[in-house]
Amino acid sequence: MSAHAAEFSAVSKVYRVPMRPSRTVRALHPISFAVEAGEVFALLGPNRAGKTTLLKILLGLCQASEGHANRLGRPLSDRGTLTRVGYMHENQAFPRYLTAAGLLDFYGKLSLVPGPVLRSRIPELLERVGLADRTAEPIARFSKGMVQRLALAQALLSEPDLLVLDEPTEGLDLSARHLLHDVVAERRTAGKTVLIVSHALGEVAQVCDRLAVLVEGRLAYLGTLASLVRDPATGQERTLEAALTPIYSS
Repeated sequence: MSAHAAEFSAVSKVYRVPMRPSRTVRALHPISFAVEAGEVFALLGPNRAGKTTLLKILLGLCQASEGHANRLGRPLSDRGTLTRVGYMHENQAFPRYLTAAGLLDFYGKLSLVPGPVLRSRIPELLERVGLADRTAEPIARFSKGMVQRLALAQALLSEPDLLVLDEPTEGLDLSARHLLHDVVAERRTAGKTVLIVSHALGEVAQVCDRLAVLVEGRLAYLGTLASLVRDPATGQERTLEAALTPIYSS
């Protein structure tokens, strides 16, 4: 595998305003950084910072206006690399008539997981996320937290080299958040890459090796948590919120 699980080189994005083709909105100014293979990387920033747009570009859901990006060492045009990516969306839109096992079977086939592997992996994953006793129950009966647990299982189905978690702590109770942290640690130990996209600063920062902060479509910080929280004037450690306040307000 390439040393980079994701790489952005001067990537920018401009949207045209619907019904006003002469007007445009810039969602991303030129951004360059790389996510190394095997690291846990956090992409942080307030709402409307450009996080979702950058993620859509990485996943091939929209195209950059300028610049280029690679996914797992290959150009984004190589869509075969998508089978090596697991994605947990912020807002799930699962068919509610499906059962938990039925949903994983459906997504597993979409991800080209071989049938015998899928049949053994589905019960293992449902057990891992605490849904083994709800296997045959329609998703319509699930709470938001249970749907999030199922979404995590779905993202892990293909044993991805790159696991992308979009606002993964939304709707999770304390035990589920511990589960998420354990899964992230397991992926790191296995040499896999985890990309966490979130505005929940504290929890995400605790588990990441490096982080990038976007503000108004610009890369405002790239580095380790230790460097971010060190006060440049005093050298003393400060809270994450105190470190981010001048970045967000600049």
